[in-house]
Amino acid sequence: MELQEAPNAGAWGEWNPTEDSARPPRGKHRVVKQRGGLARSSTVLGVGVIAAVGASGIATAQDRPQVAISMPSLPDFGLGGAGGDGQHADAEGPAAGAEAATKTGIIAQQAAGHADAGATLVGRILQQAESQESAADAQNRAQAERAAQEAAAAQAKAQRETAQKEADDARVAAEKEADDARVAAEKEAKEAAEAKAEQERIAKLAGSYSLPTSAYTLTSHYGDAGSMWSSGYHTGLDFAAPTGTPVKAVAGAKITSAGWSGAYGYRIVLELEDGTEIWYCHLSSMSVTSGSVGAGETIGRVGATGNVTGPHLHLEVRKGGSTMDPLAWLESKGLSV
Repeated sequence: MELQEAPNAGAWGEWNPTEDSARPPRGKHRVVKQRGGLARSSTVLGVGVIAAVGASGIATAQDRPQVAISMPSLPDFGLGGAGGDGQHADAEGPAAGAEAATKTGIIAQQAAGHADAGATLVGRILQQAESQESAADAQNRAQAERAAQEAAAAQAKAQRETAQKEADDARVAAEKEADDARVAAEKEAKEAAEAKAEQERIAKLAGSYSLPTSAYTLTSHYGDAGSMWSSGYHTGLDFAAPTGTPVKAVAGAKITSAGWSGAYGYRIVLELEDGTEIWYCHLSSMSVTSGSVGAGETIGRVGATGNVTGPHLHLEVRKGGSTMDPLAWLESKGLSV
């Protein structure tokens, strides 16, 4: 049932009640009560509240400040509120109707205001959600960038460590190669120096030592075994040469013995400065029998005296009472036998 507009000068237009909306007055003049006024006001109020709560959401509306909603003062039609059949109308009907219509408009305005507040609240919620989503996206991007930076830093560190290790290995290899080259050079230099020293020593010895004879043939060597020698083996080196071949002093020495010596025949013994003794045996003659002699000086002649099978020089080298290999000793003095 539609709400009829109440008469109000200039604001609400002309009010023309009909049969359906008005009944004949009883007694004094009465204004017919507008049915449905309170019901419509309550409906509009409920719609406004529902619109506000529905638009804003229950959870969010709880955080909003409460909006005071005032119930309009409704005219008393003598029935104590809504209801009644309109038998008792207020004597000031037009004014009361205008006031009710005005209050109804206020409720609508309040409902609209609540709806706007709900829309504003929804907008704020959406804006907050977007802001939170943007913050989450920014945080995720920051975490991804930080993870990428950490990965890049780790990769760079690994590359630096690898490069450093390769550089260290190369340096160690170069140092080892340099050390090996240095050791090899030092060894080569040392060997060359030793060889040179040996050559100089041999050359010096060659000038200080001389072969015991010339035009000879080596027949028996030191250590040869046989029954012809009393010790069971040969104790010297035999230079076979014709009788009368000169016999020379192998080095500067002094004569400590010269004469007959049994199985050795005629023998001359030279003692060198270091105590080494050189025995010349089976001589046919002796040129010097005492004193000192120099290297290469003739001291006797090859012969076949004593226990022999033919003319030869039996040369022995002794030191500290023990015999030595004459061939090795002569070669150690730089002589080529």
